[in-house]
Amino acid sequence: MARCEFNSGVHLPGIQLVVVSLLMAGCATSPKTKPDSPAMAPTGGGNNDAYALAARAISTNSLGPRNAPESSLIITPDSVLTGRVASFNAAGRFAVLNFPVGHLPAIGQRLNVYRLGVKVGEVKVSGPQRDDHIVADVASGQVQLGDEVRDR
Repeated sequence: MARCEFNSGVHLPGIQLVVVSLLMAGCATSPKTKPDSPAMAPTGGGNNDAYALAARAISTNSLGPRNAPESSLIITPDSVLTGRVASFNAAGRFAVLNFPVGHLPAIGQRLNVYRLGVKVGEVKVSGPQRDDHIVADVASGQVQLGDEVRDR
């Protein structure tokens, strides 16, 4: 039976010295910052860098209302109905409007027409509707292919 020795030629204190020196080199290059909260502050002697790194990682990687700062910005989705002019018939003074699926205007609803952010006309939804397209009569102004149509 062959005998296998675990410590053959390996010096454990030498490996520990290498690991500790690598850890210290990594801590020495991190920026000096203070802990974000008293809970993150060290209780005894030691290196403040590890606590600062942990606090920074928690504050930058944690999302959600529990970890959000008190003065955080609240963003609400915009409920403006927005579509585009898909085609326009100048002789008939009507336009075919294209809206996102499931967000079509009601029959009889008045919508504003914008070109490059400037209001250029108004349409009144008359129908018929097919898939994500609906027909609207031009009530006032000018309408062109590609114009934006909004309810506000």
